Amino acid sequence: MGLISLGCPKALVDSERMMALLAEAGCVVGADPSDADVVVINTCAFIRPATEESLAAVREAVAWKRGGRVRRVVVAGCLPQRLGPAVPERLPGVDAVVGVFDRPAIVEAVTGAASPFVRVGRAGGPCPDDRGRFRLTPRHTAYLRISEGCSAGCTFCTIPSIRGPMRSKPPEAVLAEAAELVADGAVELNLIAQDTTGYGADLPGAGGLAELLRRLDRLEGLRRLRLMYAHPATLAEETIAAMAECPRVVAYLDLPLQHVSDRVLSAMGRRYDRARIDAVLDDLLRRMPGIALRTTFIVGFPAESRADFDALHAFVRARRFDAVGVFTYWPEPGTPAARLGGQVAEKTRRRRRDRLMRTQQEIAFDAAEAMIGSDVEVLVDGVDPYGRTIGRHPGQAPDVDGLCILSDPAPPGRIVTACVVAADGYDLIVQPVDE
Repeated sequence: MGLISLGCPKALVDSERMMALLAEAGCVVGADPSDADVVVINTCAFIRPATEESLAAVREAVAWKRGGRVRRVVVAGCLPQRLGPAVPERLPGVDAVVGVFDRPAIVEAVTGAASPFVRVGRAGGPCPDDRGRFRLTPRHTAYLRISEGCSAGCTFCTIPSIRGPMRSKPPEAVLAEAAELVADGAVELNLIAQDTTGYGADLPGAGGLAELLRRLDRLEGLRRLRLMYAHPATLAEETIAAMAECPRVVAYLDLPLQHVSDRVLSAMGRRYDRARIDAVLDDLLRRMPGIALRTTFIVGFPAESRADFDALHAFVRARRFDAVGVFTYWPEPGTPAARLGGQVAEKTRRRRRDRLMRTQQEIAFDAAEAMIGSDVEVLVDGVDPYGRTIGRHPGQAPDVDGLCILSDPAPPGRIVTACVVAADGYDLIVQPVDE
């Protein structure tokens, strides 16, 4: 069985759990998807480009099947949930379909005789138990999902329609999974959810994210704990305090802001304004000087004026974030934003995205140059396709940020002290320091 896993780390966790279920059922997993008996594509359908990427992957797998290289094509994840149970009709050649709420059905989808096999349930039930995964990340790092779905109500977002409302994983289940991952060799855990800082709002008496961070921080064997996908509306002062006080929580935060214009933020349904953004950022920097801040923005939202974009551009120049992702707005069917007037021309959206990214590139390159001569603690990830030993300092999250390129080999999973000797774009060249 071969797997193609697309989309975000939350989908990757689903892929890891499905791989484990298949392995437990006796399937040989991990084959080259283009030459496997069965290929499973765990899809993403968050925005149009992701949907198009997923559809392209499905069509390629069907072509392999027609060419005799693959016998069965299984489509799982967000695309079936978005399109509904009619996927086999819309994509001829697909043998089985499994939605995000039906992970256990992957075994029957892969091994059963029925074709087409369709299992696309509705949102409901608790956050799934992700223990017992066949991990696809390096052994020393792992993603730890703390909730599923989202109740934030952003007008542009498809997540609630795909994955349902937010359901927090009980603290004891999170701690048990974290212990399992650390026992399996993970020294770095990256907390993920659609809205990590909203954790526990649906669990009265659970203590929220601040309490969870403090409990995870006491986990023996854990070296790094990183918080991804925070929401400015739910990032509480006590969470920032816990981040600052817990020694294993790295000085890093992924905080998608999406915009800074009050008018645009209101239309987006983000539940905060520019004043809230500035207050949160100032509090983070006050409590954790030097914290690495990553954010994302959407440009070209309906009725975004030139003045709105100019304000965003000036904000990025002034705040000098460590990392920024910029997305052009896509009017996703079924979302309230798709029905708004004042849709911005695609050409304008792309032009604004490119301008903002060029500005951020200058900021990031300057920041990399400024780190020359400083010492960093590098978690070694392994060897890349070019034969270079690569790793990440605490301000670099896996897959989305720059890298540290080590001048000397070191084993994966080791944390080494290294001096930054040069910069290469977003990446740093580092020399391990003799200890």
